[in-house]
Amino acid sequence: MNFHTRKWVKPEDLNPNGTLFGGSLLRWIDEEAAIYAIVQLGNQRVVTKYISEINFVSASRQGDIIELGITATEFGRTSITLTCEVRNKITRKSILTVDKMVFVNLGEDGLPAPHGRTEIKYVKDQFDDEKKD
Repeated sequence: MNFHTRKWVKPEDLNPNGTLFGGSLLRWIDEEAAIYAIVQLGNQRVVTKYISEINFVSASRQGDIIELGITATEFGRTSITLTCEVRNKITRKSILTVDKMVFVNLGEDGLPAPHGRTEIKYVKDQFDDEKKD
């Protein structure tokens, strides 16, 4: 799993207990996962269909730098399934895991549409494809 996105936990991200508010973290995860799905499927029209059980493993506090890791685990005909882990950048301690997030690829009509992808596409491969064109 690659960890690309990093967030700095600021005062406005905290709950009354002084730890990272779960809603803020889930918003960041949904946005990052959607971007990942868009890049993998090559289509900006994707929607979140399903998010499995969310397991908060440990707390994060103000000043922590956290990183989000997402990877594709399955490609359906019109969907992509992802897994996610959030961890402390410095300590590498896991903060949260999501076993399954499903995004659906949409056509211009707003309905599920086949995407034709079967495997993870890496940035280096995208540049290789551009050189072939």
